[in-house]
Amino acid sequence: MSQPVFRTKDLTKVYVTGDIKVEALRGVDFEASGGEFVVILGPSGSGKSTFLNIIGGLDRATSGEVWFTDHELSQLDDRNLTLYRRDHVGFVFQFYNLVPSLTARENVSLVTEIARDPMRPEEALEIVGLKERMNHFPAQLSGGEQQRVAIARAIAKRPQVLLCDEPTGALDSHTGILVLEALTQVNAQLGATTLIITHNVAIQDIAHRVVHFGDGRIISTNVIAERKPASAISW
Repeated sequence: MSQPVFRTKDLTKVYVTGDIKVEALRGVDFEASGGEFVVILGPSGSGKSTFLNIIGGLDRATSGEVWFTDHELSQLDDRNLTLYRRDHVGFVFQFYNLVPSLTARENVSLVTEIARDPMRPEEALEIVGLKERMNHFPAQLSGGEQQRVAIARAIAKRPQVLLCDEPTGALDSHTGILVLEALTQVNAQLGATTLIITHNVAIQDIAHRVVHFGDGRIISTNVIAERKPASAISW
């Protein structure tokens, strides 16, 4: 592993609605190295998505430090946070958010047209195994294929980090494994530091490291001594 890509120190997030305060994060210290594949586990409400949104520049912490390489994200203004997301981060969510009227290739092109050093849409789709489906519309693709288009869209700008929120949450085991194979391929081929948050304990076996969240804190971290290929797991 190389130097840390992400570092957080005493990260907190408090949501306030009237007199009600909800502590989503309670002093999270975290590091992720270049090229690392991290699976983040925890029940609903444990702070996983809040954490991912903050390190991805989609939300701001209430207090604490968030670093991406040598840039302190917690000190950036809105414009520079937008540039950070555009230039360095690829997002994959549970729902694919594809444009129905555009083909797979055209959906990926939406990102390559604004990225600084993009790969060709065809190349991104080939990496996720959809070279033969690039001219199909979302309605002509299965759920797993649509999610792989979303992954291709995320990686087409050559991001340094890939942040995935429940990427297999809407998929059955067989289809989900195809998506996980695409993510591990991207991690290996492009070297993108990859974080996946999930409820699915089975997914931990493909990680370099597993981080368990509970009640807004990291409660344990485990290094996986023998990683399994995605094809060797099921749920």
